[in-house]
Amino acid sequence: MEMILGFLLSYAALGVAVLFIVAPRRPPSLLNGRTAADRGKSTLAGGVAGRATAAVETLLKRRNYTAALGAALEQAGLSLRAPEFVVLALAGAATCGAAALAALGPIPALILLLLSPFAARFLLRFLASRRRAKFAEQLDETLQLLAGGLRAGHSLLRAIDAVAGEAGAPTTAEFARIINETRLGRDLGEALDDAALRMRSEDFSWVAQAIAIHREVGGNLADVLDQVGQTIRERSQIRGQVKALSAEGKISALVLMLLPVGITGALMVLSPGYMDPMVTTPLGLAMVGAAAVLFSLGGLWLRKVVQFKF
Repeated sequence: MEMILGFLLSYAALGVAVLFIVAPRRPPSLLNGRTAADRGKSTLAGGVAGRATAAVETLLKRRNYTAALGAALEQAGLSLRAPEFVVLALAGAATCGAAALAALGPIPALILLLLSPFAARFLLRFLASRRRAKFAEQLDETLQLLAGGLRAGHSLLRAIDAVAGEAGAPTTAEFARIINETRLGRDLGEALDDAALRMRSEDFSWVAQAIAIHREVGGNLADVLDQVGQTIRERSQIRGQVKALSAEGKISALVLMLLPVGITGALMVLSPGYMDPMVTTPLGLAMVGAAAVLFSLGGLWLRKVVQFKF
């Protein structure tokens, strides 16, 4: 109990630091005579926030996690630095842990704190997946804008720059990055290939290959992009049909996976001592272990059944 309270107090301190990290700061003016940085340094909370962020940043660099976490945040579309995200995740874990401690007791709170890193990782993956899906949905319109710009007489870079200014997020951010990389001297083909890898888009990889082939052999790139866009639209239609046909299987798999967990949680809440033999006796522990193995195998099998690659 004392250990859990110590963890919660530590996370609460980090949570206070987060408020001063992510809170918007007023721009400096001539009336107050001090900059925002001077005001932050003059307060105790600002010093604590700075030390907490610096400590987390040092730890991430020591473990070589800064680059990987920064790339994950970028793919998720979050404008946060890696140390700030870690501190924010710790503050969220502290809040959820305190709520679990008050409502359910110390053991669920400890389990929740241990699961918080996995929850933060799942959140990043979910946001990145949603961002990639939105990029794929906008790809057809993106190709139409590119083809229209080329037919209007613009160069390829100018057409890409126009898409970066007219398209919606996340397409505008990715195309703006492509333009910035080419301005810094990087080859356009490499920038397009990296964008396809970041977004994990096979369709956009085809677009990059079509542009690379056009730069070598020439031709009417607008017509090529129209043909690629037509292929992508047909693939999107097939993808929608497959999703519609597999939706029932996915829902059934989700219900089958959540039903045992939900029943167990309901029994623990409604009758706290009913599940104690499952974690206090050898037979109960063996049954829990066997159930976990079968649960994992069943989940992998259901995922394989309802997941299609095309």
